[in-house]
Amino acid sequence: MLQKQVDKEMFKIVGGNHEATEKLADTSVSFWKEVSLRFTHNKMAILGVIVLIIIVLMATFVPMLSPYKASDQLGVYNAPPSAQFWFGTDDLGRDIFVRVWDGARISLFIGIAAAIIDLIIGVLWGSISGLAGGRVDNIMMRIADVLTAVPYLLVVIVLLVVMEPGIIPMIIALSITGWINMARIVRGEVLSIKNQEYVLAARTLGANTWHLILKHLIPNALGAILVTMTLTIPSAIFTESFLSYLGLGVPAPDASWGTMASEGNKAIANAPWRLIFPAVFISLTIFAFNAIGDGLRDALDPKLRK
Repeated sequence: MLQKQVDKEMFKIVGGNHEATEKLADTSVSFWKEVSLRFTHNKMAILGVIVLIIIVLMATFVPMLSPYKASDQLGVYNAPPSAQFWFGTDDLGRDIFVRVWDGARISLFIGIAAAIIDLIIGVLWGSISGLAGGRVDNIMMRIADVLTAVPYLLVVIVLLVVMEPGIIPMIIALSITGWINMARIVRGEVLSIKNQEYVLAARTLGANTWHLILKHLIPNALGAILVTMTLTIPSAIFTESFLSYLGLGVPAPDASWGTMASEGNKAIANAPWRLIFPAVFISLTIFAFNAIGDGLRDALDPKLRK
């Protein structure tokens, strides 16, 4: 029997072709690259990053390069903003421009340090609680509930009254119950992750608790941790500013934004710039961190992925 030669044109590829498949494979991106692409397309988040970078750079270099120090009394009292004193001077003749950026160092350091402590305690507490489950989980979360029942500001104010004013006491006071929100979020993430196949496989192969937490649970909960972290920092900065405004903050001659706002409030009638400038930079910093946190949340949200 003679075999009839088959013409390739008689056949048609259905559902795509090799070239299209190769193109799709070339354009695929990793999860974190997709997150970064989504984040960079968020205009408010990028604006927050730019504002935060400018504030950090100014806080780093202005006190170093300025001819005046934050505590120098220049003999010009309550002078309005001018070419010589960009933000004016206060009632002791100190340059507010230098004091604003010197205060930015203190406010940012307190906020970031308190957030890092909250991160460490909250991640460990939430991971152990969620992974252990049962009675251990119940006891650990009841302890968190008891701490939550006491008003946060009340605890902070009492601690600051008992301890001597300063940067370290402020950080301790902000961190004493600030980690609870992080612990709750991490616990929820761990509860949803710990029954996944790769975690069960690691347990079967003999992985201990710390290996599971450090190698599997925390990396897969990193998105929620980062978002919570970026939203914890502005909360700590605002709380520090509020407490400093009440007179429970950093003692003189050092000054945070909250201390400067408290001093400026007394002269708001005849020297409003003393209150306006620290208040503006508190608002800008909180806006920047919140914008970055919202951008990360949107970028990491699987429901928004295409």
